[in-house]
Amino acid sequence: MKNIVLLIILSGFIATANAQNWQPAGDKIKTPWAEQVDPAKPLPDYPRPQMVRDEWLNLNGLWNYAVVNKGSNIPDEFDGKILVPYPVESALSGVQERVGGDKELWYERTFSIPAGWKNKNVLLHFGAVDWQADVWINNIKVGFHRGGYTPFHFDITPFLTKEKEQVVTVKVWDPTGKGFQPRGKQVEEPRGIWYTPVTGIWQTVWMEPVEKINITHLKTVPHIDGGNVTVYATTMGAAASDIVEVKILENGKVISAGKASAGQEVLTAVPEAKLWSPESPFLYDMVVTLLREGEKMDEVKSYFGMRKISTARDKNGIVRMQLNNRDYFHFGPLDQGWWPDGLYTAPTDEALLYDIQKTKDLGFNMIRKHVKVEPARWYYHCDREGILVWQDMPSGDGFPEWQTRNYFNGTELQRTAESETNFRREWKEVIDLTISNPCVVVWVPFNERWGQFKTREIVEWTKNYDPSRLVNPASGGNHYEVGDILDMHNYPKPVMGLFDPNRVNVLGEYGGLGLAVDGHLWETDRNWGYIQYKSSEEATQAYINLADKLIELIPYGYSAAVYTQTTDVEIEVNGLMTYDRKVIKLMEEQIRKKNLEISRFF
Repeated sequence: MKNIVLLIILSGFIATANAQNWQPAGDKIKTPWAEQVDPAKPLPDYPRPQMVRDEWLNLNGLWNYAVVNKGSNIPDEFDGKILVPYPVESALSGVQERVGGDKELWYERTFSIPAGWKNKNVLLHFGAVDWQADVWINNIKVGFHRGGYTPFHFDITPFLTKEKEQVVTVKVWDPTGKGFQPRGKQVEEPRGIWYTPVTGIWQTVWMEPVEKINITHLKTVPHIDGGNVTVYATTMGAAASDIVEVKILENGKVISAGKASAGQEVLTAVPEAKLWSPESPFLYDMVVTLLREGEKMDEVKSYFGMRKISTARDKNGIVRMQLNNRDYFHFGPLDQGWWPDGLYTAPTDEALLYDIQKTKDLGFNMIRKHVKVEPARWYYHCDREGILVWQDMPSGDGFPEWQTRNYFNGTELQRTAESETNFRREWKEVIDLTISNPCVVVWVPFNERWGQFKTREIVEWTKNYDPSRLVNPASGGNHYEVGDILDMHNYPKPVMGLFDPNRVNVLGEYGGLGLAVDGHLWETDRNWGYIQYKSSEEATQAYINLADKLIELIPYGYSAAVYTQTTDVEIEVNGLMTYDRKVIKLMEEQIRKKNLEISRFF
């Protein structure tokens, strides 16, 4: 017994010593939250708010890492410690090292299974790993995943040993710009609107115990016109005779319930439904239980919002977007989701929430999440705070030609079979990740023309897979008469270059007013903006002038607009905030007043 206690104390001392040795790498600017990062437990918050189980174990923290030539064996020795889940290129990883397509990044750490998990199946979860990950448990390869933006997991139960310590090893390969994979704004040589590569684990790694028969995914679709909600629970090991029960709670009280056999949708009434909107983001709690002969096999907690996104013609015959059967103007910033200290990864959950709250404070009601996918907690915060989200698919592969003469019938990108298959799989995983979040109201499979292929087919598949949302085929891209939205880009000022009488017309990007703030720059001498200003007052007036121009265009057809952008990113200084989030660059009260005039137009 004394030896066991001594071992526990010694392990604690080692962990503490390792944590004390960690510090952010490099000398770039950092957010205020960088100082709050605890290397012993970074990002400790529950990572999957829409399907909660009480028992779980966070594996974030200091792991061993090594960068080796592509195709090498599992390393015998490692280069040092890396703080997971911050990308290896980031300051908060403690490494800040480039990898590239000719190298592979390896991770390793030990962990122990809690005694209370005995006789349970153990699932190992990865929030996201960019881009290709191979995983070993105790030197046995247990799985493989391609896709840099979505969660995946493995049942590692058969590979656990009787030893106290287990070993997890992860190999990551990411060719960035040399591959066809979705990668967003990552490039090997950052410049202008292109940013530092992101490689490896960049979201929370965690474990949970489950029964052999369990719930693996929830799809929740509200129907405000019918006063009900449908819930589809994907299960593992369930029989057709098993029952899925859904209980809906309002302020802790069960208000309705429904049941269906496993594999069927559960239809449940929502009496006198309180509708979800940015002005009133009411959320219902939900408990989903998997039953076999009346015995509980599994149970998860969730939530949903009662809201409807649709289109309708207004009194002038213009097709408008509607929220809960009322015309509703979507207005918000282009949000890249980058951080000077964590790159793709926010330093803390408070930081992740801050950008959303500040967006609402500035009078916006929407965010366009631009060619990036966020952790599940970001969408959870948007649900709770009340803000609409347009979700982009991260761009990748090549560029077809711009269609200039025949704007609606040009030549599309010819992808390889491997590239096309990968796009379809990753796009489906992105949709599955956020399909139950009330905040997400628009899918955007393509941005401008980057990677745009088989537009009609991709849009048709998206509409069929999720008919509850609108599809913006190609924001600012090559346009085809398909989907729900025609989306124009124009910098800096709003214009209406095209008009589609049969679809919603939106201004998917405009603005880009640049202002470099000394002391808050990624680089001091290479800053870029669509148009540059020298003072906050000057930039604020320019912003208001553009907003007034937008207001003039709304009656003629625009139903949404996206201002570029939430924050500066690296050398791009078009943000409403500096990259380190320490300065609101424009005059906040004036901006808020004008933004509310737009977002409350209808």
